[in-house]
Amino acid sequence: MNFRDHAKAQAAACAQLGSPYTARVLALIADHLRPGHAVADRLLGWPADRMEDDAVALRLAGALHYLVLTRQAAMLARFYTRDDIADAQLWRSIDAVLRLNATDILPVLDHAPQTNEVARSAVFIAAGHWLSAAFGLPLVLSELGTCAGLNLIWDRYALQIGEHRYGPDDAAITLAPEWHGTLPPLATPVIRARAGVDRNPLDPVADRDRLQSYIWADQVARLQRQAIALDLAAEARPPVQQGCAVAWLSDRLSRPQPQACHMVYHSLFWQYLTDAQQREIIDAMARARLQTNEPLAHVAMEADDSGPGALVTLTLWPQGTEIALGRADFHGAWVDWQAPDPQAWTGRAR
Repeated sequence: MNFRDHAKAQAAACAQLGSPYTARVLALIADHLRPGHAVADRLLGWPADRMEDDAVALRLAGALHYLVLTRQAAMLARFYTRDDIADAQLWRSIDAVLRLNATDILPVLDHAPQTNEVARSAVFIAAGHWLSAAFGLPLVLSELGTCAGLNLIWDRYALQIGEHRYGPDDAAITLAPEWHGTLPPLATPVIRARAGVDRNPLDPVADRDRLQSYIWADQVARLQRQAIALDLAAEARPPVQQGCAVAWLSDRLSRPQPQACHMVYHSLFWQYLTDAQQREIIDAMARARLQTNEPLAHVAMEADDSGPGALVTLTLWPQGTEIALGRADFHGAWVDWQAPDPQAWTGRAR
């Protein structure tokens, strides 16, 4: 896939996910971008076999939004998110920014989008309750691709499903996705410890604008929710280490967690790993279960070829049993929860 086709496909996805402005920007770039300057040459020369997995169009959208948020692109900022600007005028502004701000844009293109979407925590809240009901043990959390740690503090958020509430009554953020399927069990998780890893972790204070830039500019509710989550993360300071997820998790799993269920989880992260790295992570979890009888749970919310949204799975070790938990919208707008009764998998009495 070349960059133009990739940008058009991402534009269609943005429109479907409720961001018509981002869709418009990417469609204009796909139609009008020409080689001859640094940013265009980088985008048009991107390896075709990495285009989709690297989410190149989203890297560019984040770079442009960041320039607007940090007031480095006044020409573009005047038109940003407005729908009363002609396409030709908007494109001229985008083109000028791509040419004049290359030194700011090119470094952003080196990194995968770090959309620390808080609403994905609805899935992790539900999974945490399921594991708590299944094993009756405290949880140890290990998140891969943690970014700023916003989804590492999912127990500070609440999940509201009709009359059922999961999480603190006084939570600053209440997630209320459109819920389909069964309800999670009402078994409040107790978090014993938490930590995460990211190749390029961002700080909730120092990198606030960068984190906000990956939220699509016309989705005000998402921006406001993430701003609250950034404040919570700045207060809680969940431990996030810079490093390779494979090495970090292997080391973390080498230290048994007695009388606890270890929950390893990630969302929209797997695609950025090579096949070999994916195998190494799975092998690390399989090896870890040879050292202890304590449960290890691998919760993954990842894109697949089935759609809609992302597939949510749970793999329980030491058996390596994979359980389908359902599907979820990439931004947490809906969840189709199809998890079985947790006692059916553990043999615990009701």
